[in-house]
Amino acid sequence: MSVQQRYGAGHRILISGGAGFVPSHVVDALIDRGCTVVAIDNFVTGARDNVAHLAAEPRFTLIEADITEGLPAHPALAERFDAVMHMASPASPTDFAKLPIEILKVGSQGTMTMLDRALADAARFLMASTSEAYGDPLVHPQPESYWGNVNPIGVRAVYDESKRFSEAATMAYHRFHGLSTAIVRIFNTYGPRMRPDDGRAIPTFIDQALRGAPITVHGTGSQTRSITYVDDLVRGILLLLDSNETGPINCGTEHELTMLELAELIVRLCGSDSRIDLVARTADDPEKRRPDLTLARNLLGYEPRVGPEDGLRRTIDFFKA
Repeated sequence: MSVQQRYGAGHRILISGGAGFVPSHVVDALIDRGCTVVAIDNFVTGARDNVAHLAAEPRFTLIEADITEGLPAHPALAERFDAVMHMASPASPTDFAKLPIEILKVGSQGTMTMLDRALADAARFLMASTSEAYGDPLVHPQPESYWGNVNPIGVRAVYDESKRFSEAATMAYHRFHGLSTAIVRIFNTYGPRMRPDDGRAIPTFIDQALRGAPITVHGTGSQTRSITYVDDLVRGILLLLDSNETGPINCGTEHELTMLELAELIVRLCGSDSRIDLVARTADDPEKRRPDLTLARNLLGYEPRVGPEDGLRRTIDFFKA
């Protein structure tokens, strides 16, 4: 299966959260294709530095605005868009406690804002969902048909349930209005432009290892994640955008590591002498996480290419710089 590129030169793309870690890489890939890209970000967790290299690019516009309050009056928003990509949301474990209301608003009001714009423009709509929709899964690996095991009132619920609402809203617009929609469920992603203090395991471990500080692994370290280098994720997202698939479709890799294995690998790649300390585990921390990639392979021709050692080396180099 191969998907032909649909969006390129002459196409206009609107992307929310465009200065964030993953969305900024999507912006780069779209600009490389020749698209005109308008990115909206309120900079709650996004960073201008992530798109600063595009400051002189005439096909890129960055608008500071909060989509939970609607789209602002701006010349770059006056013309029709061919695709609308909703990728805005704080997404790290520390954000769940610090920014719970913002997460809920962007998943609900923000999603409706972007859906309404896609509907008005008859644009294709892509919604960035998450493996967190599966919660602490009782099925492993997780296929898209699995409904999940989510604690609706836990600390993580603000993110899990906001994304599940976003998926429901996206499908409602697809079924009721006939809107062309796509949902991608993103699994644990890493790479350049991650925030070192965002609470996720990889930037935390790298930061600690480079400083020679103890590596803090939660619980026994036996819980697993399947880590995806950002370039692989971006390629999968654009394959879905170009396709006619609705999804949801998992996007990630099957490189499943325990947190202890991940910490040891990062210590070795950093050339660090950091010791590993086990600390208390956070509430509702999923025990296992690995995507079933059958749909992504069969419907999109998606195949991850970057292995953990290669991707982690690139990420460590970014943190060193």
